[in-house]
Amino acid sequence: MFSWLRRKAEPPLTGAPPVRRVKTYSAASGFVYEYWFEGRRPARRGLNKGVQFLFSVTADRRHWFPVSVFVSERSLRPWEQAHQRQVTATECYAVAKMSLFRAFDERPSPDALREEILVEAADVAAIFQQLGLD
Repeated sequence: MFSWLRRKAEPPLTGAPPVRRVKTYSAASGFVYEYWFEGRRPARRGLNKGVQFLFSVTADRRHWFPVSVFVSERSLRPWEQAHQRQVTATECYAVAKMSLFRAFDERPSPDALREEILVEAADVAAIFQQLGLD
């Protein structure tokens, strides 16, 4: 009955630039997306702690919607252990942004982007290899 009392408010978003820059991505799915970075915040998904990155996205320039990318500490841990160093905040953002691009390419429509993008350890390894950080 009072479940809304127990629900904690999410922390505010941080890290967004003062002036938003709209960027464009031509996806392999055939859609051309425009997006900007809204910010990041600490988050949990079940027992997994991590960072939620939020982007505003459109495929038609009229209807903007939020797209969430969750990068868990658990997904970063194997790479960090293999390379004996922690992933920096900038590298974590790169993982989130490349995961967003991957979703643009692989998901069949803009509506499919409304489901949160959950980054896995294999995704982190592939992205770092693609970026030459391996």
